Amino acid sequence: MNTFVTPSADETSTQRAELAQLVERFVSEDGMHPTAIDPLYLIRCAEPGEKTWVVHKPALCIIVQGGKEVRLADELYSYDPLHYLVVSVTLPVAGCVVRASSQEPYICIRLDIDPSLIAELISEADPFAELEELPQRGLYLDRIDAPLLDATLRLVRLLDKPKDIPVLAPLALREIFYRLLCGPQGQHLQEIVLQGSQSHRVTRAIEWLNQNYVEPLRIEELARRVNLSSSSLHHRFKALTAMSPLQYQKQLRLQEARRLLMAEGLEVSVAGYRVGYEGPSQFSREYSRLFGASPVKDMARLRSIA
Repeated sequence: MNTFVTPSADETSTQRAELAQLVERFVSEDGMHPTAIDPLYLIRCAEPGEKTWVVHKPALCIIVQGGKEVRLADELYSYDPLHYLVVSVTLPVAGCVVRASSQEPYICIRLDIDPSLIAELISEADPFAELEELPQRGLYLDRIDAPLLDATLRLVRLLDKPKDIPVLAPLALREIFYRLLCGPQGQHLQEIVLQGSQSHRVTRAIEWLNQNYVEPLRIEELARRVNLSSSSLHHRFKALTAMSPLQYQKQLRLQEARRLLMAEGLEVSVAGYRVGYEGPSQFSREYSRLFGASPVKDMARLRSIA
């Protein structure tokens, strides 16, 4: 388990305090809120919550206040202020706010990652650290430093000056992601955009699965599609996502089925069929294994909470 404990107050404490005040001013209700700066979202939660399952797109998440746990397969990542989380590839994860209150709500800043911007920065900058073709997780935690937090603060301040956003927001975004690339784990981001790298090929396989999760999965065909051997695809895929391609597809199917059951009120058998299951028994069994209850009981519980 990767766990970070909030250190004592340092040079970043003033920046975090201002960030918290800014977010509280812009966002008065719980939830994830888009902003006038396209990739920027402000997240607020006034109390610890239940575990939620999402298919997380590539993003940088900086907790300003409170604490959260994120589970990827069997791995648990706990983080809080002074640390950030990067999701470098699309991943099905479960998250839970573990520290929040009405007096000090959980506050998080999320920036979606644009691979084209990462590629542009790599091409323009002096060479970064030489890549080691070693499989690495597509999700990692690291300690935030003052320059990265300062760039983030300048970006959020622009919400007070909408006329400055078109000119200054792109500069702040470039600095933020440049600093991530220069950081101790910047290789994670380099690998996913460099054409020809094995991690980039696995990223293409991940993208294909997200678009075609209903279809039967044939590893040999997927490996040929991304120009890898079947064994290399399986090994690299599991190293990047903590799951095999089949386990990854299963999570995509079950999360979408749960959404269909809740949002559209479908019958269990219909929802399972809609996401690619051939029979209701296998669907119900795998659904219960992931979410801890049968589809019927899970829906009853969620609706009672809603």
